[in-house]
Amino acid sequence: MQPTDTLTTLFLHNRWANLRLLERCVGLTDEQLDATIPGVYGSIRDTWQHIAGAEQSYFSRISTGQPFRRPQGAPPPTLAEVGESIHKTGSGLIEWAPKAQADESVQVDWDGTPRDVPKTILLTQVINHATEHRAQIMTILTQLGIEPPSLDGWTYFDEVDG
Repeated sequence: MQPTDTLTTLFLHNRWANLRLLERCVGLTDEQLDATIPGVYGSIRDTWQHIAGAEQSYFSRISTGQPFRRPQGAPPPTLAEVGESIHKTGSGLIEWAPKAQADESVQVDWDGTPRDVPKTILLTQVINHATEHRAQIMTILTQLGIEPPSLDGWTYFDEVDG
C-alpha cells in the first residue's frame, strides 16, 4: 500500500466501501432493491440514489462552491449510473480533500437561510453520511438473508495491501 496522508486514506476507503457494497447490490432482484425496514432511509435502491446525489452535491460545493442540481424531470439514476457517479465523485473527493483549508467555506442553504459552512465540515459530512447509509443498506441485506461485505478498515487494508 502506498503511504498517503490521513484525509486521502479516509476518502480512498470511503470510495472503496461505497463501490464494494454497491457491487453486492448490483445482482439483487427488483424486489430486493425495493426492500426496506423501519428505521432506515428507504429502500436499498432509494438509499443508493440518495448517497450518490448527496455525494454529488457535497463534491460540487467543495470543488465549485455551487450546489449540484439534477436536471428537472430526469429519471432516477440506475444502479449502474449510481456506480459511475460514486466512482467519479469519490475520486474527486480523494483529490480535493487534502486541499481543503481550515479557512475555506462555501455557502449552503440551511433550512432556508444562507450560511457559510467550512469545507472541512462538508468533508466530515461526506464520510459520516455515507457510513450511516451504508450501514442501513447492510442491515436491510442482513434482513433479506444476504451477507453484506465487510467494509472495515482492516479489510480495506488487506485488500489494497494484498
